Amino acid sequence: MKDEFGPNPWQQTSWDFRAAFNFMFGSAGAGLLLTAALSSAAGNALRAEMLLGMALIGAGLLSVWFEIGRPLRALNVGFNPFTSWMTRESFAAGLVFALGLAAVWLGSQPLAQATALAALAFAYCQGRILQGAKGIPAWRVPALTWLIFTSALAEGAGLYVAVTVLFGRSAGTALSFLALALIARAILWSMYRSGVAKSAVRAALSELDRAGSILIQFGTIAPLALLLVGWLVPDFARILLSLAGLAALAAGWQFKFVLITRAAYNQGFALPHLPVRGTR
Repeated sequence: MKDEFGPNPWQQTSWDFRAAFNFMFGSAGAGLLLTAALSSAAGNALRAEMLLGMALIGAGLLSVWFEIGRPLRALNVGFNPFTSWMTRESFAAGLVFALGLAAVWLGSQPLAQATALAALAFAYCQGRILQGAKGIPAWRVPALTWLIFTSALAEGAGLYVAVTVLFGRSAGTALSFLALALIARAILWSMYRSGVAKSAVRAALSELDRAGSILIQFGTIAPLALLLVGWLVPDFARILLSLAGLAALAAGWQFKFVLITRAAYNQGFALPHLPVRGTR
């Protein structure tokens, strides 16, 4: 055991950047699948967006698999559906891939919508995985589940808008969905920050505040402003809307990376009752 382990909190090292990638890529993929299903995309455009969403979820899960010291132990994740949110996440991912591949093969909008429901379950499971880590004060706040969930929607919608506009297609209702998701994420950040202030150590709060500042300034205010200007100035809409989508995505990824790798201090050891010689 390291010398610094003791009553003072220390940063966890069990989950590194590879675990962070799962929450970054997976949530963006889930949000993209939802946005694609809600949009007017059809045919090859729908197929491309579905494949990209599933690829992101797969990349996230693969990064976690690489983190495991003995990769075959990943098979154990399928044995605890009643107690483990990781197991439920894996089941939701399997459903996403099964329905998504069928939707791609058939070009079916109803199957794409069913895939989106499975993707929503996947994003919710990711939030519950973090919130269930009771030893990490920055993770166990109940509002974090919904912050992760709404960030998935904002990231996926941002990616959808950026890709769609860059390829010369209309983003349509996805623009409104992106704006609503950004506002919801900002509200949940405020709720989460209020909750975590009571339990997290100063070092964790410092990391969260820096990431939260980026999330609000560059991941909420800037994209909303770009969406508004792009609507008012159609001649520059393509570049402005693309930047708005990319900013929404990048800020969400940056926040999650900090949350997993830099703000994850445990609560340290607690000894509320110390033995006293000669007493009972």
